Formats: sequence, C-alpha cells, structure tokens
Amino acid sequence: MVEFSPPQLDTVFHALGDATRRRMLRHLAEGERTVGDLAKPFAMSLAAASKHIKALEAAGLIHREVRGRTHLCRLAPGPLASAHRWLGFYERFWTERLDGLERLLREEDARRTPEGDKR
Repeated sequence: MVEFSPPQLDTVFHALGDATRRRMLRHLAEGERTVGDLAKPFAMSLAAASKHIKALEAAGLIHREVRGRTHLCRLAPGPLASAHRWLGFYERFWTERLDGLERLLREEDARRTPEGDKR
C-alpha cells in the first residue's frame, strides 16, 4: 500500500471533506483573496470564514499573509499534489479491475454472438 505522510494526508482530507472549504480553494486557484472575499459567497461571518481558513492552513493547503489589517490568502498546491499521488494508487487499482471486467464481458459477449452475426 502507498503511504504519503499519513498525518498530513489526514488533515488534507479532513479539510477537503467540507464543501465550503473546497469552494474556497477553488476561488484561491484563481488568485489571492482576502478573508472577506472568501467569506462573501457564503454569506457567513468573518469569524466563521476564519475557522474554515484555519482548517485549510492546518492542512497546508493555503498560506495567509497579514498586510496591515488585511489577511490575504493564497493556494499552496503541495499537499494537493501529495493527496493526488495517494489517490493515484487507487485509480490504478480500479482501472485494472475495470479493464479486467471489460475483458470478461467482451469474452462472454463473443461466446454468445454467433460468428456470422456482426452487430
């Protein structure tokens, strides 16, 4: 089995497990955002947005920079790449299984179809 720093992956998948945080990451993929910008689409308080941002920071998915009274957030893609590599193992697993199933179904279909019968 493939292991990539399990404690970090746990916090990454925990952070990604929330739809609000996933949408915040999507917005950050377009560029830097303030905490207010990240909170705006959700009609949530800055305190609630800050809790989501802290979860994303704990997972290493974003970096927050304080400029005066403004908190700017930007995407940190490294942990996403690690999660992608971890999931890649299972993608290969399922691809191999599905390829095997396809072969079996084609063989079964070929046995049922007479030689002269072209579909």
